[in-house]
Amino acid sequence: MLFRHRRDRHRHRHRHRHRHQRSLPPWRYRIAGLAAAALALSLLQANAGNAAAERAAAETAPKAAADVVRVAEFLAECPYTHRAPDDPIVFPGLPGASHMHSFFGNDTTHAGSDLASLERGRTSCAPETDLSSYWVPTLYDGDKEVEPTGTTFYYLGEGVSDDVIRRIEPFPKGLRIVAGNAKATGPQDNTIARWSCLHAGEVNPSQNFVNCPPGTMMESYLDFPQCWNGTDLDSADHKSHMAYPVAGGCPSTHPVPVPKLRQVLRYPVNGDPARFRLASGPGYTMHGDFFNVWPKEEMAQRVRDCINAIVKCGFDGRP
Repeated sequence: MLFRHRRDRHRHRHRHRHRHQRSLPPWRYRIAGLAAAALALSLLQANAGNAAAERAAAETAPKAAADVVRVAEFLAECPYTHRAPDDPIVFPGLPGASHMHSFFGNDTTHAGSDLASLERGRTSCAPETDLSSYWVPTLYDGDKEVEPTGTTFYYLGEGVSDDVIRRIEPFPKGLRIVAGNAKATGPQDNTIARWSCLHAGEVNPSQNFVNCPPGTMMESYLDFPQCWNGTDLDSADHKSHMAYPVAGGCPSTHPVPVPKLRQVLRYPVNGDPARFRLASGPGYTMHGDFFNVWPKEEMAQRVRDCINAIVKCGFDGRP
C-alpha cells in the first residue's frame, strides 16, 4: 500500500508539471516567435551584407592574371575634326602650302600650330587627355571628299623583343613624326602603308587601293617608327630622328625604344579602286603625321602599366 501511494503521488506531480507547461500564457509564445524571426532576419541581412562586400571586393580587385591579355597596347579613338591644306610639321607657318589634309584629335590644328597652341586646344579623342594632333592626306571618291568613320590610333610594343618592350620609354612631349611617303612614285617606294578591306579577309592587303566587296569598308594601316635618337623632337626631313627596329631591337643610332604608333582608318567606301585617290596621289602615297601633345604623366602611366607590363589596355589606360 505504501508503495502504491508513493507511485500515485509521483503520477500526480508528473501530470501537474505537464498541465503547467501546456498552460503557458499566449504572450510568451508571441515573444518567442518574434525572437526567432528577428534572429532569422539578422542572419539573412548578414549573409546579404557579406555577399555585397564580396561583390564590391571583386569589382575593385585587380583583374586575375587569366583575365589579362598579354599584348603591349593602349589606344586613343580620335574622330575626324576638320580639313585644311595645312601641315604644321612640313610647312609650319605657311597656310595653304600643302595638299588637303584630314585632321583628327586636336581640333585647333592649323599651319601655325605649335606645342603651346595645341596644349590650349580641344580634342575629339577618347581619352580627352590626348591633345595630340594626327593628320593624313584626304581621300577622294571621284571629286567627293571621304572621311573615315573609324579612327583608331594604337600605341604598341610589338616589333621588338620582350626585353626591349620592358625598356620602352614614353614619347617626349612635342615629338613630331611623319610616316609613309607622300612623294612615292610606285608601290616599291612605300613599304609601310597598307590598304585592306574590313570583314573581307579574302582580299589581300596592298600598298595601293583594293577592291572591297559590297557591305565592307576600305581600311588604311600605317605603322610609325619606334626607335628615337634620344635628342631631337624633329629633323629636317621629319624622319631622320626616328628609325624602325632591326632584328627585334633599336639600332645604335636610334637607341631609345618608344611605342609603335599604328594608325588605322576605316573609310565607308568599297568597289572599283579606280575611283579613289588621295590628295597626295595614288594609294601608295598614303602617309601620316603625328604631333605628340599627351600630358607627360598620362603617357608615362600608360607606357608603364600597358606597354612595359605587356598588358592590353583600353583608351582609359587600364586593362
